[in-house]
Order: sequence, then C-alpha cells, then structure tokens
Amino acid sequence: MRDEVEEHRLKTPIGAETSTPDLPGKNRQKVPRSRRWLSRVMFLLAGVAVVGLAIHGIEWRKENVANLRKQAEEAAIPNVSVFFPKPQGKPQPLILPGDIDAWYEAPIYGQVSGYILHWYKDYGDFVKAGDLLATIDTPQLDQEYRQALADLKVALADEKLAEITAKRWERLVVTTAVSQQTSDEKTYGYQATVARRLAVQAKVDSLQALEDFKRLVAPFDGVVTARETDIGAFVKANGIGNQPELFRVADIHTMRVFVQVPQIYAAQIKEGMEADLHCPQFPGRIFKAKVATTARAINVDSRTLLVELWAPNPTRELMPGTYAEVYFQLPPNPNAFVIPTTSLIFQDRGLQVATVDESNRVRLKNVKIGRDLGPEALIVAGLKASDRVITTPSAALYDGELVRIVTSPEQRLQMQLAKDPPPGLKPAEPTPVHRSQRRS
Repeated sequence: MRDEVEEHRLKTPIGAETSTPDLPGKNRQKVPRSRRWLSRVMFLLAGVAVVGLAIHGIEWRKENVANLRKQAEEAAIPNVSVFFPKPQGKPQPLILPGDIDAWYEAPIYGQVSGYILHWYKDYGDFVKAGDLLATIDTPQLDQEYRQALADLKVALADEKLAEITAKRWERLVVTTAVSQQTSDEKTYGYQATVARRLAVQAKVDSLQALEDFKRLVAPFDGVVTARETDIGAFVKANGIGNQPELFRVADIHTMRVFVQVPQIYAAQIKEGMEADLHCPQFPGRIFKAKVATTARAINVDSRTLLVELWAPNPTRELMPGTYAEVYFQLPPNPNAFVIPTTSLIFQDRGLQVATVDESNRVRLKNVKIGRDLGPEALIVAGLKASDRVITTPSAALYDGELVRIVTSPEQRLQMQLAKDPPPGLKPAEPTPVHRSQRRS
C-alpha cells in the first residue's frame, strides 16, 4: 500500500498541491481556506484590470474621434483675406466728349435778287465788323429805286403847291371872298398830299434798305469759315432754305464747349469749375476751359445734363466744329469708397460684397457702383469705412457662414499645413487671429 502511495506522489506534478488524491480506504484531505480566497482575489483583480483597459480604450477612442471631428470642422472653415474700403480721398477724373463751337457764328444769305458782282473775302480771312464781303448786281431793284425817287419828287412838289394854295384860301375866307367850304377843301387837299408824300417816302426808304443789302458785310469781328458763291452766281431774294449760304463768319476769340454730362455726375458740376481740353490735332497740348452755365434740366432721351464751358482762344488755334475730350476733376465723395472689382459679387439679388462681422461670420451687403475704374470700382452706397470686405469671395459663401480671416503669409502657410500636413508631421492647431491683427 505504501508503495502505491509513493508511486502516486511521484506521478503528481510539482505545485499541484491544491488537492489530495483519493486514497483507497481513507477520507480526502481539504484545501486550506486561505488558498481559496487568494485565488478569488487574483481572479477579481484580473477582471478589474481587463475592464479598466477596456474603459481606457473607449475613452481614448472617444477623445481621438472628438479631436478628428474638431480638426475636420476647423479644416472646413474657409480662409478669407479681408481689407478695409479705401475712401475716395482725391478728386476723380471724369473724361467726356465735347464739341467746340465759335463764340458767335452767323451764315450770310442774300436779301435781294441779282448776281454776284464781286467777292472780297475768302476762306480763313479775318474780318472786322462792317467789312465788305461781296456785292450783288441788281438792275431791276436799281430801276425801282430810281422810279421811287422820282415819285418822291412829284409828291414833294404836289405837297408844296397844296400848302401854298391852302394858306391863300384861308386868308380869302377872312375877306369873305370865298366860302368856308372851299377853303376847307383846299386845306384837306393839302393834308392828302402830305400823306401821299409820306407813302412815297416809305417806299423809297424800303428800296433804299434793299439797296444796302446789295453789299454783304461782316456782322462782327471774326473769320470767314465758308464761301459758297462766286462771281456771276445768281442770288435769289430771301433765299434762306432755297439756296446755300453765301458766307459764314465766326467769332473765335473765345470758344464755347458743349458737353453732355451723365445724370449721376450732374450734381457735381458747378459753375466756375475748371476743365482741360485735349484735341486730337494737338497731341500733348492742354487747353483750359471753365464751366459757364448748364441747362439746369436733364435731357429725357439721353438722361444727361448739357454743360457749356468757355475756353479762351488768344492764339486762334481752336476751331469751330472740333471734337475734344473734356477732363473734369470731380471733388471726392465722402460716402464713396474704392474697392477691387474682384470683391464684387454678381447674383440674382443684385450687386453685392461679402463682409465679415465681429463674430467672423459672413454678411452680404447690397452696394451701388458709381463708376467702373477698371481693376477698381467706386462704390457710392452700401459700404462703411469700418467694414471688413473679403478680397476674393467664393461663389459658395452664404450669409452667416463662419470664416477664418487670414491676413499674413505665415498664417496662410499655417492653414495650408493644417489642411494637408506633410507625412510624419502632426497637424498644428490654428493660431487665433486677434482683433489687432485683423485690422492691420
């Protein structure tokens, strides 16, 4: 029996002392209670460790997901560059086409029928008021005038005879040699001859005026700008509209310049404002002009204001009918701002710009453009000097969208690295932009 027990002990592994093999014919020995509690504590500690590791893994995963979500949200915020609108601090040029006319300009027509006997002034001749331009040969008018002069002499003789007779009959009435009625007939007969003489005198004066029209003279000092006749050409009396003008005389000591100013600039044009004239035939030359008056009414067809300027012409280089570019210097508008045209947004709601408020959210504002300056635009309504305008707004921007302001190349590079980090480089958190940096 002892040999069997010894053989069983030898077959039992070392450390397997928690149980006692069944011995035939004897009771089993019990395991000590301290060993059983130690096993339970170790099992419990192992379970707690496993649960702790599981909870830690879950929390780490949640934190990692939150960080990824935060980075995604940060990356989804669009980066924008802003600027403050530039006030219109200096006068703005306004270039408009203009027409140069003479100070005075008059066409000369014939007032009597006849033939050009001779002309004395040609194109470009300078004349004084009253200078003879041409003479007209009028044989028929001359004959009528001579006949009228003869009729006047007869009327004067009849008037003289009737006056003498009337006075004589008035004296005879006192002596009762003739009747009162006969004396009255002589007196009123004399008055009738006076009336006839006046009628003949009026006809003579009328013909004399026509005789004066045989001499075509300059109405004022100026230059002959047209001669549309020649010796022997027939001139019809009162031929305006039926034949061309014979001469045209223009006073060019000062020129009148007429400009059609668009309605939007009409309020800025004032009397006395100076302007520069640029003429194609004088490249590089500038002629001075000054606003004399305006029509004080807007043309309903073109919605423009007619402006008249006066330009001194002492050298007589400016000519009537010349085209000129008129350069105005408009005073600055305190409510107007200059912004790049890339900041403008063309949508169905009209012309807008995108601004950023204090909470870094987009605010779309309707604006009114006053003038297109090419790369820049003059905004006359809708903006303030304190507005932060987005330089190049995206078409996907909407009102109220959160944006990130980027104002320096370093910040732009940092944002780019945050979106697309190089391999092995941990994405850096964006540096918040302070208010002072936003306005720099």
